[in-house]
Amino acid sequence: MAGEHYGCKVQQWRFVFETKWLAYALGTLVFVAICFVGSYSQWQVRGTVVAAADLQSANYDRAPVALSTLLPSRTSYDAADEFRQVRVTGHYLTNKTYLARDRSYNDNPGFEVLVPLETANGSVFIVDRGWLATGTKHDAPDSVPAPTSGTVTVVARLAATEGPIADRTDIAGTNEVAVIDLPDLQSKLQLPTYVAAYGQMVRETPAVVVRPTPLLKPVIDYGPTLWVAIAAFIAGLVGIVMYIVLITREHDRRYGDPDDEAWYERLLAQRRARLGPDDKEVEDALLDEAGYDSSAPGRGVGRGV
Repeated sequence: MAGEHYGCKVQQWRFVFETKWLAYALGTLVFVAICFVGSYSQWQVRGTVVAAADLQSANYDRAPVALSTLLPSRTSYDAADEFRQVRVTGHYLTNKTYLARDRSYNDNPGFEVLVPLETANGSVFIVDRGWLATGTKHDAPDSVPAPTSGTVTVVARLAATEGPIADRTDIAGTNEVAVIDLPDLQSKLQLPTYVAAYGQMVRETPAVVVRPTPLLKPVIDYGPTLWVAIAAFIAGLVGIVMYIVLITREHDRRYGDPDDEAWYERLLAQRRARLGPDDKEVEDALLDEAGYDSSAPGRGVGRGV
């Protein structure tokens, strides 16, 4: 008998396989999948941003090391060394200076000054000496401060080559470049150049009186990724709960026990009796006692005669 009762209960839920309820289930499944996938993707984005912030915090102010320590060859570079300070000695090839255009500084347009530094073994390390504003009369700096001549020791933070970007090209006949693409700069220089990473100058010895504006410390924006991930996950849970509520109500509508409904009504009545009348019931009682016929909205309240 118990098995028959259980089987009957199971049969009552077969309505969920009707076309209407299958459509509801499919819609819920799609909605929940979108929410959970969106939540996961936002969580992954946040993880990437947090990792970048942690890397910057760990490396930005570390003591400088020799260039060969982090870049043992001209093609080597480990992304975990981004922002690390390196120390390199050589002499600037001032006549081979390049300007990376479309570089902002506090939302002002300008250029970054790229000067090759030739080391004692003949290898060339690209040094980004800082930022210059766009000129007042033409699309180039009004002047480019010259670096020191002779031997110089530079301390710079490592940054990866940017690589080519679609639809961005150099301006022919000028020393302006669209991106800091180190292999491209090597082909222009025709010299053995570090092609995986370059240096954003912190200081140089000996220093010059006038130098380009030092680059700002990058601001890593976390954005709303955490809250979007949480909100999308909660939305997915709400979708599941709403579907369960809908099918439960439909089950109760079809197979609800009248005795259970009567018991529930008695329970509500007992609860109302225990809590006492609410404001509406008190108001109705006062109106009845005063002899008013009706207080329905939109109708005049008339006194009985």
